[in-house]
Amino acid sequence: MSALLFRRIYGATFKPGTRKLLSTAAPPKTWRPFFTASAIAGFSAAAYTIGSIYPPSALTILFPRTAPGPPDPATPESKAYTESLEQTLQTLPLLEQLRKQEDADDWYESRPYLNYPEERRVNSLTGGALKGPGKLALYPLVRSKKDETESVIFVHVGRGLCGHDGIIHGGLLATLLDETLARTAIANLPEKVGVTALLTLNYRAPTRADQFIVIRTFLQEAKGRKATVTGRVEALDGTLLVEASATFVQPRYAKLLNTEALKKAMGEPPHSHTPIHLADGEKIRPPK
Repeated sequence: MSALLFRRIYGATFKPGTRKLLSTAAPPKTWRPFFTASAIAGFSAAAYTIGSIYPPSALTILFPRTAPGPPDPATPESKAYTESLEQTLQTLPLLEQLRKQEDADDWYESRPYLNYPEERRVNSLTGGALKGPGKLALYPLVRSKKDETESVIFVHVGRGLCGHDGIIHGGLLATLLDETLARTAIANLPEKVGVTALLTLNYRAPTRADQFIVIRTFLQEAKGRKATVTGRVEALDGTLLVEASATFVQPRYAKLLNTEALKKAMGEPPHSHTPIHLADGEKIRPPK
């Protein structure tokens, strides 16, 4: 190969009789910035996708913080906790708003099981077994229309009522809806006694523990021995948690039953506008 041709191929600075050593140095790092930018973009996209599918609130549901079990209700700490919750309940903005609304005189208040006989209450699911701090710490506060067509119930649900840790068990919510819907339905049955014939639930969002929830009930139809009602569970901010509909039927043997205990457990409207406790025992309608 001629020196001229060799020079054209390997460089004009090559001179015959000299040796040009081939370089072993790494090629210029022109691709590194591109790879770095691609990695950052990929990580950002992945983080955005995960954050969209599992936002921080969802992550707290999937990975809740541990919490101690329900405490002994007889301890001074438990009693102080219950008293603090009661004060919080009485000052909830929504409750205060309802008490001040224009039609407030058309409603009355009651507290289920508050004065219910102890020998009966201890064997009640919501009034006895599930009652206490960390569970159902407070007796529900019921605001019901005097015509018994609608009610708003405030309930505090504790950490000891969970299925998945931090999330209230769906069966517990079904129980609360069954009892609150029954209250509206039974008040519209002839003998004020009824049993659940049908209960349908649609769970719309997880219900977090350690919060006040609001249960709203509405009478849809009352005809003879049957009453149909609907209801919903909401967070205090109005978030829909559960929807429900139910049918209650008065048994044919209702007249043979002693309904006084049921009346005390359900709560009845007072003869005045002053809020009452559930077990005060006023008649639903004044005697004729």
